[in-house]
Amino acid sequence: MRMSRYFLPTLKENPTDAQIVSHRLMLRAGMIKQASSGIYSWLPMGFKILRKLENIVHEEQQRAGHNPILMPTLQSADLWRESGRYDDYGEEMLRISDRHGHDMLYGPTNEEQVTDIFRSHVRSYKDLPQTLYQIQWKFRDERRPRFGVMRGREFFMKDGYNFDIDKESAMHAYNRHLVSYLRTYERMGLKAIPMRADSGPIGGDDTHEFLVLADTGESEVFYDTNILDLTLGDREVDYDNWDQCADIMKEWTTPYARTDETHDEALFNEVPEERRKVSRGIEVGQIFYFGTKYSEAMNAKVVNSDGKEVPVHMGSHGIGVSRLIGAIIEASHDDKGIIWPEGVTPFGVGIVNLKQGDDEADAACEALYKSATALGIDPIYDDRNERAGGKFATMDLIGMPWRITVGPRGLKNGVVELTSRKSGESEEMTPEMALEKLTQIYASV
Repeated sequence: MRMSRYFLPTLKENPTDAQIVSHRLMLRAGMIKQASSGIYSWLPMGFKILRKLENIVHEEQQRAGHNPILMPTLQSADLWRESGRYDDYGEEMLRISDRHGHDMLYGPTNEEQVTDIFRSHVRSYKDLPQTLYQIQWKFRDERRPRFGVMRGREFFMKDGYNFDIDKESAMHAYNRHLVSYLRTYERMGLKAIPMRADSGPIGGDDTHEFLVLADTGESEVFYDTNILDLTLGDREVDYDNWDQCADIMKEWTTPYARTDETHDEALFNEVPEERRKVSRGIEVGQIFYFGTKYSEAMNAKVVNSDGKEVPVHMGSHGIGVSRLIGAIIEASHDDKGIIWPEGVTPFGVGIVNLKQGDDEADAACEALYKSATALGIDPIYDDRNERAGGKFATMDLIGMPWRITVGPRGLKNGVVELTSRKSGESEEMTPEMALEKLTQIYASV
């Protein structure tokens, strides 16, 4: 993409109404624009990152054997009355009526809708297990929407639902989701810690939240620092292997890690003092097992191997995709702007022409731009007739993890400058070497 043709309405000053870093930087970097309280338009760069995160979630869900679907944003109130949640959910649910007087709602979650889909088509244990998921817009009418996409009213979310014959099978689904979520967050460059949590209005006794540590987090968290050393890395995972998934679950949930809602001071004090840590965290996902809560209420039953009709065991599993963008920025920024991890960056490299209009510099930048595009690095080329300092500031603000600087002085020696946004270190090398290094970096992401 050429900067001169890109819609990137950056701001030089911090918006006065933005209280946290991610909200300020998303507005300043031209990623979003507020449409109304807690509701945002996603501008080209923000939308590109949103799609990138969505694709990672899709890939990891399908790697785990889960089936993508798409459910409507508007749901019938009758389904929620059937489950008993319509009156219990509270004022966060946006209730509306259509022209025929039918009660509808803008879905804050989809347990009822997906249970209705399941019960309409599955009758036998032979068709189990099943896991259906979607990535869809949702709405919760927050009393005080704030912090940009971190606590908005409209949000983009992955929600998945497993259907199993018994609790043992459903707990394997629970473990499988935990593993797939760990891999998802690692691909995004995030350290997301699974913590024992409260189930809230979803229901159920078994639930873990995934939290990213950040000073601006809404939750107080208590954890054993040993958990920070855990990583899946390149580990091969067989999602059909119950023992392997259970072992990973045990590995990640044995160190103490809880939110303030489930914190147990006595258990926490059993952790060696030097490893006890109290911090704040941003929730980016949650998994639940709630047994037969919805299947019994909504008559979602199958015939088991003994010929008996039994309610299926269920769980739900969510990832806040739009919220993740704010969490990544909160975890990865400096006073100059965003620092995107390579796995989620909107563009692989920013190309800065120090002397726009110089024939040699223009030609070198064009060659770099075409070569980087052909290699799949997806560059953004600042071809504007702006001063060098302004171009550098823009690249830093929008968070390009790598920058190639091209100027007449370096070209005389056959070199360009490759700069790491994270470390700030620069290295002179030939254009070919710079592209080769970037190719190797992105091949490993």
